[in-house]
Amino acid sequence: MVEVSFDPVGARIVQRACSSTQAVLAGISETDLDRPTPCASWAVSEVIKHVLGSAAYFADLAESGVVADEADEDAGVGDFNDTFGLTATRLVAAFDAPGALDKILKMPIGDLPGSVCIWIASGDIFAHGWDLAKATGQSTDLDPDLAETILRRLNTMLPDSMRGPDGKAPFGPKVDVPSSAPAADRLAGYLGRTP
Repeated sequence: MVEVSFDPVGARIVQRACSSTQAVLAGISETDLDRPTPCASWAVSEVIKHVLGSAAYFADLAESGVVADEADEDAGVGDFNDTFGLTATRLVAAFDAPGALDKILKMPIGDLPGSVCIWIASGDIFAHGWDLAKATGQSTDLDPDLAETILRRLNTMLPDSMRGPDGKAPFGPKVDVPSSAPAADRLAGYLGRTP
């Protein structure tokens, strides 16, 4: 994936999130797949499946405006690094297409403009990259500028009604993290993870 300078506008935000997570995926080996993760109900292999499925889902959504089925969480992880790289390239291109950010996209939570969906996709991919880094002993100090930007943006978008116990709600209760902690750790705490 080609690196670009950080700019939170357009497809660059999702490209930056994908680049961060792809770097984490490159540090994962077969022996890591059964390790527990900060997502208590998922092992590393299941978080990888979710990341692969999420990237494919949002690429389909940005391309067509609607996705008939949820991502296939039952697919194997296979060569997850190459698979993610190809899907991430497609995802970035889909959100970079003319009009993609203005198009109304049909998500399970409602119809939203691409300019909102790109933040949801970026936050999901980046946060699960953090989960994988934490689970596999890699640095969780991931792309500080991007983490800070996603944290600020999600702070305006994430209602408390989406918080609850693991497996019952998309996000856990906020975890207090010191302001001196890396931005990605503070983002993880905001999303209900314990850094």
